Amino acid sequence: MTQTDIALLLADAADEVEIGIAPVQAVLRGGRRRRARRWAVAATTALVLAGSTGATLALTGMPGGHGDRGAPVATRPASPEARHVYQPQRTELSRGTDHGKEWMVSIDVWGAPRDKAEAAVQLEAMKEYGLGLGARPNLSGLVGKTSYYVNLYYGNDHPRTMIFDSVDKWDHMAGTDLVSGAVPLAEEDVVGPSRLVVGRIAKSARQVTCTWMNGTTTVARPSSAYTAAGNESVIRSAAGTPVNWFVCVGPDGTGYKDVRVTK
Repeated sequence: MTQTDIALLLADAADEVEIGIAPVQAVLRGGRRRRARRWAVAATTALVLAGSTGATLALTGMPGGHGDRGAPVATRPASPEARHVYQPQRTELSRGTDHGKEWMVSIDVWGAPRDKAEAAVQLEAMKEYGLGLGARPNLSGLVGKTSYYVNLYYGNDHPRTMIFDSVDKWDHMAGTDLVSGAVPLAEEDVVGPSRLVVGRIAKSARQVTCTWMNGTTTVARPSSAYTAAGNESVIRSAAGTPVNWFVCVGPDGTGYKDVRVTK
């Protein structure tokens, strides 16, 4: 059959076709369904890859995307070491000198173990860091949770844990939200007024006012500077936490009465 014969047959077939209105809505619905299937398949693929390789993938070829570009890959820490499971992130919050002895307040943040095997190693590491039995969570209480410890170092004493907790999700803090604790600024086991106050606040907070039993106040404000005399009452961010932290130091002879976010 020649090309001319084929052309004549096609023309005859076209004459017998009835032309009607295109089913636009059906075409659009079909397109939406196809797009939805593509999103579902792509999302499933991403979850499988993320679970097996520890990578978060930027998908291409999606509606509104750029299929002709390479897919950038944003990796997240995969190993326990990279996630700070076996060695915490430490941030110094404040320091100073009291009665001739240097002191410091710091926070250690331990990354969340993914399973009991990682949690068991983390517990051993916590022991080596000097965390007492009362401050260490149990094995099942560590899996999937971030643990933090606010410690006071005074003179040559061993560090004392002031505040600690293990959380699977940090509390959302906003406005004047505040969580705090107060202890004596002194050697271990010394009985006296609690004039060291430490706590966490929202990132937006710019001023914390501590009120003491003698009626005086101390104001903590954001600071990143360290001086020879120390930094004492300040507000700082801490690695591994989504909140800010403050430290207030009161005068000798009086103790903690109240603390509020005042700006």
